[in-house]
Amino acid sequence: MEKTTLKVSGMSCGHCVKAVEGSVGELKGVSAVNVHLEEGLVEVAYNDKEVSLATIKETIDDQGYDVE
Repeated sequence: MEKTTLKVSGMSCGHCVKAVEGSVGELKGVSAVNVHLEEGLVEVAYNDKEVSLATIKETIDDQGYDVE
């Protein structure tokens, strides 16, 4: 199990939190997603044999947010 914290810009409200947590949380292999809105951080716990970090970043990007 891998854990990573991503810096994500563009998140500003509860809808943003739901969009990111919902979309990333649906990915096969992701066991936990925790958005820290004030800090602009997204913590993700995932199985790297089932999902890649690139796929997680792309999923956040597809919701309209920038992953640094």
